[in-house]
This record gives sequence, C-alpha cells and structure tokens, in this order.
Amino acid sequence: MEKPKVFVTRRNLPAGLDLILADCQADIWEIDSPTPRPILLKRIQGVAGLLSMLSDHIDGEVMDAAGPGLKVISTYAVGVDNIDVEEATRRGIPVGHTPDVLTEATADFAFALLMAAARRVVEADRYVRTGHWQTWDQTTLLGVEVHGATLGIVGFGRIGQAMARRARGFAMRVLYFDRQVKTGNLPADLIAEPVDLDTLLRESDFVSLHVPLTDQTRRWFDAQSFAKMKSGAILINTSRGAVVDQPALHEALSSGKLTAAGIDVFDPEPLPMDSPLLTLNNLVITPHIASAARETRERMAVMAVENLLAGVRGERLPHCANPQVYPKG
Repeated sequence: MEKPKVFVTRRNLPAGLDLILADCQADIWEIDSPTPRPILLKRIQGVAGLLSMLSDHIDGEVMDAAGPGLKVISTYAVGVDNIDVEEATRRGIPVGHTPDVLTEATADFAFALLMAAARRVVEADRYVRTGHWQTWDQTTLLGVEVHGATLGIVGFGRIGQAMARRARGFAMRVLYFDRQVKTGNLPADLIAEPVDLDTLLRESDFVSLHVPLTDQTRRWFDAQSFAKMKSGAILINTSRGAVVDQPALHEALSSGKLTAAGIDVFDPEPLPMDSPLLTLNNLVITPHIASAARETRERMAVMAVENLLAGVRGERLPHCANPQVYPKG
C-alpha cells in the first residue's frame, strides 16, 4: 500500500521526523527558514497532510493548492492563530496543535524574563564585557525587588496559573484578569486574586501576558493600557507579539513610564534590525524561545507528528484545535 504524501514546512526534531519517515512519503523543506509562499503552494499539491510551523500562514489558498485530498493540518505550536481554523473546519479538515506540553517551560522562561528585567541581568552582562566594571559602587545597576512585589497576570490559563505558582516562592501578591476563567474551577492551592483589568494595571509592579492572539487581543496593550499601568512597572510578554503595540511600548520604556520589559515575541518576527526597540537598554529581548527547553521541544515534535499521522490515517487527532469537525457521539 502506498504511503500517504505529506509536506513538512521545516525540518523537525529527530524524535518526530523519524516517525514521519517511517509511515509517510515526506517532502521536507530543508532550509532553516520559513518555506517561501510560492514554494509552499507548489509543494503542497496533492498531499494528504501538512505539518507547519507558527511562522507559516495557512489559509484557504494553501488548502486549495493542496487539493481535496488534504486530510489534516498539524502545527508545531500551541496557538493556531497562523491557521485559518474556521476555513479548515468548513472544509472538514482537523487542525492539530500541541497544548499543555510547553506550560512549565514557558512559565519558567516568563519568570526568568521577569527576574532578568527586574535585576538588569542583561545590562550587567554587557557592562562587564564592555570594560565598564572598574570598581564596586552602591548605585551601579540598581534594579527593583521581586520578593513581595505584586504580579498581575493577564490570561489565567495553564501558563498563567503556572506563573502564579512560581510567584508564591517569592512571596508575591498575585492578581489576575481573565474573562473565561471561573474562580471556582481553579485549584484550591492556587493563591491569586481576580480583579478587573484596570485594577490589575494600576496595582501591579509586574504585568505578565499569557493570552492567545485574537481579534480582541491584537494590539490590546497600547498607549492607553500603558498609561493605566503603575509608574515604574515592568511588562513581560511570552504570548504573541501582536498583543502589544510596539511603538507604544517603545514610548513607555523611553519615557520611564515603564522601568523595563522582558519580551520574547514580536510582530513581525524576526524583529527587524532597524527596530527602535533594539536601542533600549531597559528592554530584554529574546527570539521567541520561551518553550525552547530540549525536552519540551521534543515532546512538541512527537505530539505534532502524532496529530499528522492520525489525520492521514483518517483517525481522530489526539490534540485537535477544532473538534467540531468530528461527529458527536
């Protein structure tokens, strides 16, 4: 029996790639950059499955190019904002993603950004490497205390809750805002106070974003949001770059409204080298690596491939972002 054809938009980690090669005719984009759109539209023709990355825009045009035999779209990510899920659902195509697996790694990294921004770790590293460290001084690279501060978490799903648990070790007061989360459904050992967004912005020393990118959250944190934040606060974003208005962030950091920020996600990505954000010393910038723990990325690869293989076999995806494609019962 002929193996199903699939297209993989980026070479995957070996843990997942070996599974694909064993069961499928795999066409793999070998270059370490997103598949150019014209090439994607050409090489996806006639495939039964597509394994994409979050940098790939998968819309109706891509689905048309694949043809009627496309059975599954799997993405190597938790979020599916790069995929037209509504269009895939209309066509009866299940969309696979990798939920839960990166919760702890992302929360670890978000807290690492918080600590680095608060205590000016990256600035201090540059200070030493550039020969500025001549003596000890009581005012050199003064940061702000994390212990006992107030952490405001916007988006209180799994990652937001994991962030709150880390804050307990620093005796932080934790506030959260999330319209979808019911207080009664939270774990009993989770100590956090639900508040409206304005209260969270006004009272938090640190604000950490953990929301998906939707029409409602796009450019959500803009000049008005920063104006409402506590003067001297620190912003952390490991969610999606487009949640934050980058020119407004630049102004808030430049003016001193915000003491610092730790940002892992941008719009666009990669961040252009002429971005004004790169001129700021009080901004810790990382290249979308919150989930980049080896164990986490390997589990993500396996989950994404398991979704792909289930789809080409006509089986229910183990992790489906649009389960409504399947009949009930």
